[in-house]
Amino acid sequence: MMPNYVFETELIGRGLSRVAGVDEAGRGPLAGPVVAAAVVLRPGGIPDGLRDSKTLTAPKRSEILRDIIKMAVIGIGEASVEEIDALNILQASHLAMCRAIDALPSPPDHVLIDGNLLPRDLACPATPIVKGDSLSLSIAAASIVAKTRRDALMWDLAQQYPGYGWDTNQGYPTKCHKDALRNLGVTPHHRRSFRPVHNIL
Repeated sequence: MMPNYVFETELIGRGLSRVAGVDEAGRGPLAGPVVAAAVVLRPGGIPDGLRDSKTLTAPKRSEILRDIIKMAVIGIGEASVEEIDALNILQASHLAMCRAIDALPSPPDHVLIDGNLLPRDLACPATPIVKGDSLSLSIAAASIVAKTRRDALMWDLAQQYPGYGWDTNQGYPTKCHKDALRNLGVTPHHRRSFRPVHNIL
């Protein structure tokens, strides 16, 4: 399934010129922050190749990201490991989404959010779209921005905490990562509220 611009076009036709797609990366990992992005595409300049970031290779994501940076307006937000443990991962993801929207240079007229729930503290009109990253070009762009940003953060953390494989598993619960947890212990960047980490503690 390829995303399209139908949702955005309908809203723009109603006079809502700044439509942002919003998505997050990093709900499933055992370590690291959750990162969200908000992207406003320009109708006359949409980058080629936009699709759900999970269907793209890392080099392809990086290539498309360069075009998104040139052609679109971007906001990025994060929620820390401490916030994930305090709030739960869903609420922390919503917090990161609100921060990404707030990071846009101008407030959007409407946001399209990947998923079936809207953040409680959202300050603008919004529409949730299940599997939005495979349906909406704006959400697909946001998924690429969020994924590449989070992968880069985890690569940096992997240099500080070698042995966990974060440069390749991005903190997800792979066998390598779980073995390292047992052998090396829990780092400050692990999510203590997640069962595999909590059980070791």
